[in-house]
Amino acid sequence: MAEAAAAPRTMSGARGAVLQEYGVYLAVAVLIVFNLAFTANFWSAANLRTQLVQAAPVVIVAVGMALVIGTEGIDLSVGAVMALVAALIPLYLGYGVAAAFAVALVAGALSGLLSGTLVAVLGVQPIVATLALLVGLRGLGLVIAHGQLVDVHDAALLDLGSGALLGIPVIVWFAAGAAASAGLLVGRTTFGRQLVAVGGNRSAAALSGLPVRRILITVYVLCGVLAALAGVLATARLRAGDPADTGQLMELSAITAVVVGGTPLTGGRVRVPGTVAGALLMQLVRATLIKHDLPDSTAQMVQAALIVVAVYTARERSTR
Repeated sequence: MAEAAAAPRTMSGARGAVLQEYGVYLAVAVLIVFNLAFTANFWSAANLRTQLVQAAPVVIVAVGMALVIGTEGIDLSVGAVMALVAALIPLYLGYGVAAAFAVALVAGALSGLLSGTLVAVLGVQPIVATLALLVGLRGLGLVIAHGQLVDVHDAALLDLGSGALLGIPVIVWFAAGAAASAGLLVGRTTFGRQLVAVGGNRSAAALSGLPVRRILITVYVLCGVLAALAGVLATARLRAGDPADTGQLMELSAITAVVVGGTPLTGGRVRVPGTVAGALLMQLVRATLIKHDLPDSTAQMVQAALIVVAVYTARERSTR
Protein backbone atom coordinates (compact mmCIF):
# COMPACT_ATOMS: atom_id res chain seq x y z
CA MET A 1 0.00 0.00 0.00
CA ALA A 2 2.84 2.37 0.90
CA GLU A 3 4.49 1.75 -2.46
CA ALA A 4 1.18 2.34 -4.27
CA ALA A 5 0.71 5.64 -2.43
CA ALA A 6 4.28 6.69 -3.10
CA ALA A 7 3.97 6.12 -6.85
CA PRO A 8 1.43 8.93 -7.49
CA ARG A 9 3.49 11.28 -5.33
CA THR A 10 6.61 10.41 -7.32
CA MET A 11 4.81 11.00 -10.60
CA SER A 12 3.41 14.29 -9.29
CA GLY A 13 6.88 15.37 -8.21
CA ALA A 14 8.31 14.47 -11.60
CA ARG A 15 5.61 16.50 -13.35
CA GLY A 16 6.31 19.45 -11.05
CA ALA A 17 10.02 19.26 -11.79
CA VAL A 18 9.40 19.12 -15.53
CA LEU A 19 6.96 22.04 -15.26
CA GLN A 20 9.50 24.21 -13.46
CA GLU A 21 12.33 23.18 -15.76
CA TYR A 22 10.58 23.60 -19.08
CA GLY A 23 7.28 25.34 -18.34
CA VAL A 24 8.43 28.78 -19.49
CA TYR A 25 9.54 27.41 -22.86
CA LEU A 26 6.24 25.57 -23.26
CA ALA A 27 4.34 28.76 -22.43
CA VAL A 28 6.33 30.73 -25.02
CA ALA A 29 5.66 28.03 -27.63
CA VAL A 30 1.93 27.99 -26.86
CA LEU A 31 1.70 31.78 -27.18
CA ILE A 32 3.55 31.73 -30.49
CA VAL A 33 1.23 29.03 -31.88
CA PHE A 34 -1.82 30.96 -30.63
CA ASN A 35 -0.64 34.17 -32.28
CA LEU A 36 0.19 32.42 -35.52
CA ALA A 37 -3.36 31.10 -35.62
CA PHE A 38 -5.34 34.06 -34.35
CA THR A 39 -3.27 37.26 -34.57
CA ALA A 40 -3.03 39.03 -37.90
CA ASN A 41 0.46 39.78 -39.23
CA PHE A 42 2.12 38.20 -36.20
CA TRP A 43 4.76 36.46 -38.32
CA SER A 44 5.66 39.61 -40.24
CA ALA A 45 9.26 40.78 -40.03
CA ALA A 46 8.16 44.16 -38.67
CA ASN A 47 6.18 42.62 -35.82
CA LEU A 48 8.93 40.14 -34.88
CA ARG A 49 11.42 43.00 -34.85
CA THR A 50 9.11 45.01 -32.59
CA GLN A 51 8.68 42.16 -30.11
CA LEU A 52 12.42 41.53 -29.87
CA VAL A 53 13.28 45.22 -29.53
CA GLN A 54 10.74 45.71 -26.75
CA ALA A 55 11.91 42.60 -24.88
CA ALA A 56 15.63 43.40 -25.22
CA PRO A 57 15.98 45.94 -22.34
CA VAL A 58 14.14 43.57 -19.99
CA VAL A 59 16.49 40.74 -21.01
CA ILE A 60 19.55 42.89 -20.29
CA VAL A 61 18.34 43.93 -16.85
CA ALA A 62 16.89 40.52 -16.02
CA VAL A 63 20.13 38.58 -16.56
CA GLY A 64 21.81 40.91 -14.08
CA MET A 65 18.89 40.45 -11.70
CA ALA A 66 19.21 36.67 -12.08
CA LEU A 67 22.80 36.83 -10.84
CA VAL A 68 21.70 38.80 -7.78
CA ILE A 69 18.77 36.50 -7.04
CA GLY A 70 21.12 33.56 -7.43
CA THR A 71 22.90 34.81 -4.30
CA GLU A 72 19.53 35.01 -2.47
CA GLY A 73 19.45 38.75 -2.97
CA ILE A 74 17.31 41.25 -4.83
CA ASP A 75 18.00 44.56 -6.56
CA LEU A 76 15.11 47.00 -6.68
CA SER A 77 17.32 49.86 -7.88
CA VAL A 78 17.76 48.80 -11.52
CA GLY A 79 15.03 51.07 -12.86
CA ALA A 80 16.44 54.01 -10.89
CA VAL A 81 19.91 53.31 -12.31
CA MET A 82 18.39 53.57 -15.79
CA ALA A 83 16.81 56.89 -14.79
CA LEU A 84 20.14 58.23 -13.50
CA VAL A 85 21.85 57.20 -16.73
CA ALA A 86 19.10 58.95 -18.75
CA ALA A 87 19.98 62.15 -16.91
CA LEU A 88 23.77 61.74 -17.30
CA ILE A 89 23.90 60.84 -21.01
CA PRO A 90 22.90 64.30 -22.36
CA LEU A 91 25.46 65.98 -20.08
CA TYR A 92 28.42 64.06 -21.49
CA LEU A 93 27.47 63.63 -25.15
CA GLY A 94 29.49 66.76 -25.91
CA TYR A 95 32.62 64.72 -25.16
CA GLY A 96 31.56 62.00 -27.59
CA VAL A 97 29.28 59.00 -27.38
CA ALA A 98 32.11 56.80 -26.06
CA ALA A 99 32.69 59.13 -23.11
CA ALA A 100 28.98 59.35 -22.35
CA PHE A 101 28.69 55.56 -22.59
CA ALA A 102 31.63 55.12 -20.23
CA VAL A 103 30.21 57.58 -17.70
CA ALA A 104 26.90 55.72 -17.76
CA LEU A 105 28.54 52.34 -17.11
CA VAL A 106 30.68 53.79 -14.32
CA ALA A 107 27.56 55.26 -12.73
CA GLY A 108 25.91 51.83 -12.88
CA ALA A 109 29.01 50.19 -11.39
CA LEU A 110 29.16 52.72 -8.55
CA SER A 111 25.50 52.24 -7.71
CA GLY A 112 26.05 48.48 -7.67
CA LEU A 113 29.15 48.96 -5.52
CA LEU A 114 27.11 50.97 -3.04
CA SER A 115 24.26 48.48 -2.82
CA GLY A 116 26.70 45.55 -2.69
CA THR A 117 28.65 47.18 0.14
CA LEU A 118 25.47 47.83 2.09
CA VAL A 119 24.47 44.18 1.72
CA ALA A 120 27.83 42.40 2.01
CA VAL A 121 29.74 44.61 4.44
CA LEU A 122 27.12 46.36 6.55
CA GLY A 123 24.67 43.47 6.56
CA VAL A 124 21.67 45.49 5.36
CA GLN A 125 18.87 43.38 3.91
CA PRO A 126 19.04 43.52 0.08
CA ILE A 127 15.43 44.64 -0.27
CA VAL A 128 16.03 47.53 2.15
CA ALA A 129 19.37 48.61 0.69
CA THR A 130 18.18 48.62 -2.90
CA LEU A 131 14.81 50.14 -2.03
CA ALA A 132 16.69 53.14 -0.62
CA LEU A 133 18.66 53.40 -3.86
CA LEU A 134 15.46 53.03 -5.90
CA VAL A 135 14.22 56.27 -4.36
CA GLY A 136 17.56 58.07 -4.12
CA LEU A 137 18.98 57.43 -7.57
CA ARG A 138 15.84 58.46 -9.44
CA GLY A 139 15.70 61.58 -7.30
CA LEU A 140 19.34 62.31 -8.14
CA GLY A 141 18.58 61.87 -11.83
CA LEU A 142 15.71 64.33 -11.61
CA VAL A 143 17.95 66.85 -9.85
CA ILE A 144 20.66 66.49 -12.51
CA ALA A 145 18.13 66.95 -15.32
CA HIS A 146 16.27 69.71 -13.43
CA GLY A 147 13.16 67.55 -13.71
CA GLN A 148 13.02 67.98 -17.48
CA LEU A 149 13.21 65.77 -20.53
CA VAL A 150 16.34 66.56 -22.57
CA ASP A 151 16.42 65.75 -26.28
CA VAL A 152 19.51 64.02 -27.69
CA HIS A 153 20.64 64.33 -31.30
CA ASP A 154 23.94 62.45 -31.44
CA ALA A 155 23.70 60.15 -34.47
CA ALA A 156 26.04 57.52 -33.03
CA LEU A 157 23.93 57.22 -29.88
CA LEU A 158 20.66 57.15 -31.79
CA ASP A 159 21.99 54.30 -33.94
CA LEU A 160 22.20 52.18 -30.78
CA GLY A 161 18.45 52.52 -30.38
CA SER A 162 17.28 52.29 -33.98
CA GLY A 163 20.18 50.88 -35.99
CA ALA A 164 20.66 47.31 -37.19
CA LEU A 165 23.57 44.97 -37.83
CA LEU A 166 23.12 42.14 -40.33
CA GLY A 167 19.41 42.95 -40.33
CA ILE A 168 19.08 42.49 -36.56
CA PRO A 169 18.48 45.55 -34.33
CA VAL A 170 21.58 46.64 -32.42
CA ILE A 171 19.68 46.58 -29.15
CA VAL A 172 18.89 42.89 -29.71
CA TRP A 173 22.60 42.20 -30.25
CA PHE A 174 23.32 43.84 -26.90
CA ALA A 175 20.68 41.70 -25.21
CA ALA A 176 22.03 38.53 -26.80
CA GLY A 177 25.57 39.46 -25.76
CA ALA A 178 24.49 40.14 -22.18
CA ALA A 179 22.63 36.84 -21.94
CA ALA A 180 25.47 34.85 -23.51
CA SER A 181 28.05 36.46 -21.22
CA ALA A 182 25.93 35.79 -18.12
CA GLY A 183 25.38 32.19 -19.22
CA LEU A 184 29.11 31.63 -19.66
CA LEU A 185 29.85 33.33 -16.35
CA VAL A 186 27.46 31.09 -14.44
CA GLY A 187 28.12 27.85 -16.28
CA ARG A 188 31.80 27.95 -17.19
CA THR A 189 33.71 30.00 -14.60
CA THR A 190 34.86 29.54 -11.03
CA PHE A 191 33.13 32.77 -10.08
CA GLY A 192 29.83 31.42 -11.37
CA ARG A 193 30.15 28.29 -9.24
CA GLN A 194 31.06 30.42 -6.23
CA LEU A 195 28.05 32.65 -6.84
CA VAL A 196 25.72 29.66 -6.81
CA ALA A 197 27.41 28.26 -3.70
CA VAL A 198 26.92 31.55 -1.84
CA GLY A 199 23.25 31.57 -2.76
CA GLY A 200 22.80 27.96 -1.74
CA ASN A 201 24.32 28.34 1.73
CA ARG A 202 26.14 31.55 2.59
CA SER A 203 27.44 30.31 5.94
CA ALA A 204 28.83 27.11 4.45
CA ALA A 205 30.41 29.08 1.61
CA ALA A 206 32.17 31.36 4.11
CA LEU A 207 33.36 28.41 6.20
CA SER A 208 34.78 26.77 3.07
CA GLY A 209 36.91 29.84 2.42
CA LEU A 210 34.99 31.50 -0.39
CA PRO A 211 35.31 35.33 -0.56
CA VAL A 212 31.60 35.85 0.13
CA ARG A 213 31.73 39.63 0.48
CA ARG A 214 33.69 40.09 -2.73
CA ILE A 215 31.33 37.79 -4.62
CA LEU A 216 28.24 39.64 -3.40
CA ILE A 217 29.68 43.07 -4.22
CA THR A 218 30.76 41.90 -7.67
CA VAL A 219 27.28 40.53 -8.42
CA TYR A 220 25.61 43.83 -7.51
CA VAL A 221 28.17 45.76 -9.57
CA LEU A 222 27.45 43.56 -12.60
CA CYS A 223 23.72 44.09 -12.13
CA GLY A 224 24.26 47.85 -11.93
CA VAL A 225 26.37 47.90 -15.09
CA LEU A 226 23.75 45.94 -17.03
CA ALA A 227 21.01 48.28 -15.78
CA ALA A 228 23.14 51.22 -16.93
CA LEU A 229 23.54 49.62 -20.35
CA ALA A 230 19.77 49.25 -20.58
CA GLY A 231 19.46 52.92 -19.60
CA VAL A 232 21.76 53.98 -22.43
CA LEU A 233 19.76 51.96 -24.94
CA ALA A 234 16.44 53.24 -23.57
CA THR A 235 17.69 56.81 -23.94
CA ALA A 236 18.80 56.07 -27.50
CA ARG A 237 15.39 54.58 -28.36
CA LEU A 238 13.49 57.47 -26.79
CA ARG A 239 15.89 60.01 -28.37
CA ALA A 240 15.83 61.89 -25.08
CA GLY A 241 17.01 61.67 -21.51
CA ASP A 242 13.90 61.36 -19.32
CA PRO A 243 14.72 60.36 -15.71
CA ALA A 244 11.09 60.74 -14.71
CA ASP A 245 9.93 57.89 -16.94
CA THR A 246 12.96 55.81 -17.98
CA GLY A 247 13.12 52.48 -16.15
CA GLN A 248 9.71 52.80 -14.50
CA LEU A 249 8.73 49.38 -13.08
CA MET A 250 11.74 47.77 -14.77
CA GLU A 251 12.67 46.10 -11.49
CA LEU A 252 9.31 44.31 -11.46
CA SER A 253 9.62 43.23 -15.10
CA ALA A 254 13.12 41.89 -14.46
CA ILE A 255 12.14 40.01 -11.31
CA THR A 256 9.15 38.52 -13.13
CA ALA A 257 11.34 37.29 -15.99
CA VAL A 258 13.80 35.72 -13.54
CA VAL A 259 11.18 34.00 -11.40
CA VAL A 260 9.04 32.80 -14.30
CA GLY A 261 12.24 31.57 -15.94
CA GLY A 262 12.86 29.18 -13.07
CA THR A 263 15.47 30.90 -10.90
CA PRO A 264 14.28 30.47 -7.29
CA LEU A 265 14.09 33.50 -4.99
CA THR A 266 15.80 31.37 -2.35
CA GLY A 267 19.05 31.47 -4.35
CA GLY A 268 21.48 28.70 -5.15
CA ARG A 269 20.62 28.50 -8.84
CA VAL A 270 20.70 30.77 -11.89
CA ARG A 271 18.82 29.93 -15.08
CA VAL A 272 19.95 32.40 -17.72
CA PRO A 273 18.16 30.77 -20.71
CA GLY A 274 15.00 30.55 -18.63
CA THR A 275 15.33 34.22 -17.73
CA VAL A 276 15.54 35.17 -21.40
CA ALA A 277 12.50 33.01 -22.13
CA GLY A 278 10.70 34.64 -19.20
CA ALA A 279 11.33 38.11 -20.62
CA LEU A 280 10.06 36.98 -24.03
CA LEU A 281 7.00 35.41 -22.40
CA MET A 282 6.12 38.64 -20.60
CA GLN A 283 6.46 40.60 -23.84
CA LEU A 284 4.37 38.09 -25.78
CA VAL A 285 1.64 38.11 -23.11
CA ARG A 286 1.45 41.89 -23.20
CA ALA A 287 1.54 42.08 -27.01
CA THR A 288 -1.06 39.33 -27.43
CA LEU A 289 -3.54 40.95 -25.07
CA ILE A 290 -3.08 44.39 -26.61
CA LYS A 291 -3.44 43.05 -30.16
CA HIS A 292 -6.73 41.45 -29.09
CA ASP A 293 -8.03 44.76 -27.74
CA LEU A 294 -7.47 44.09 -24.05
CA PRO A 295 -6.01 46.89 -21.92
CA ASP A 296 -2.45 46.93 -20.64
CA SER A 297 -3.80 46.65 -17.08
CA THR A 298 -5.01 43.16 -17.98
CA ALA A 299 -1.48 42.22 -19.01
CA GLN A 300 -0.24 43.40 -15.62
CA MET A 301 -2.76 41.16 -13.86
CA VAL A 302 -1.73 38.19 -15.99
CA GLN A 303 1.89 38.97 -15.14
CA ALA A 304 1.03 38.92 -11.44
CA ALA A 305 -0.70 35.56 -11.83
CA LEU A 306 2.32 34.12 -13.62
CA ILE A 307 4.59 35.22 -10.77
CA VAL A 308 2.36 33.49 -8.22
CA VAL A 309 2.26 30.28 -10.27
CA ALA A 310 6.04 30.30 -10.81
CA VAL A 311 6.82 30.89 -7.12
CA TYR A 312 4.30 28.25 -6.02
CA THR A 313 5.74 25.70 -8.43
CA ALA A 314 9.26 26.38 -7.17
CA ARG A 315 8.08 26.11 -3.55
CA GLU A 316 6.32 22.80 -4.20
CA ARG A 317 9.45 21.38 -5.78
CA SER A 318 11.72 22.51 -2.93
CA THR A 319 9.47 20.95 -0.25
CA ARG A 320 9.36 17.50 -1.86
